[in-house]
Amino acid sequence: MKQIVTTGIVLSRTNYGEADRIIIVLTADHGKLRLMARGVRKSQSKLAGGIELFSVSDITFIRGRGEIGTLISSRLRTHYGQIVKDLDRVQLGYELIKILNRATEDELEPTYFELLQQAFAALDDADLNNKDLIRLWFSAQLLRLGGHQPNLQTDSAGHKLDAAQKYNFDFDSMTFTGTATGSFDANTIKFLRLVFSGHQPKVIARVESTNSLLKKCSPLIQTMLQNHIRL
Repeated sequence: MKQIVTTGIVLSRTNYGEADRIIIVLTADHGKLRLMARGVRKSQSKLAGGIELFSVSDITFIRGRGEIGTLISSRLRTHYGQIVKDLDRVQLGYELIKILNRATEDELEPTYFELLQQAFAALDDADLNNKDLIRLWFSAQLLRLGGHQPNLQTDSAGHKLDAAQKYNFDFDSMTFTGTATGSFDANTIKFLRLVFSGHQPKVIARVESTNSLLKKCSPLIQTMLQNHIRL
């Protein structure tokens, strides 16, 4: 059978039998794969080092007749070692992996692989300590890639958003509605535009009053995620 070479990130590992594991791998060009890593739990296994969590690896596999293929070889390309040195980073890393795995089908665009790779890079950055920002950014990117980005240009009546106006958010139409007692102002909307534009967390962290903006925007984005993304 034809051997296929690709680049992947391990999403989950499940022990099988005495020494095997079934792994789910998010790849750059073949979507999500379920692969049997035979003998990987043996001390002398050459596969083990290439299927570490929080890593990007070069893998070779064979497609199976059913849902599960076979991992032939694996070689570690990048390991984000700073993540595993901090329990909070590890927990958030697991959370983001789990969310992406649940929220996506098997046939994925390469952009999802890039998203998870960027998330690992942000978690691995010792200078980026705002984990709530990384979580918010990741959630916004999932919404954007899934085609559920909110309208951040015009209100529910089709009028351009006004810097002097306050707004509430309508989740059904995914637009803002102007009201004098609204919870969202121009600064909040500018921050949301930055978050949904695809800028990396390190860039967003430079915004003044990031923490207060996060408190306003996090419940909004989490509700969007629950409404539109399968979790």
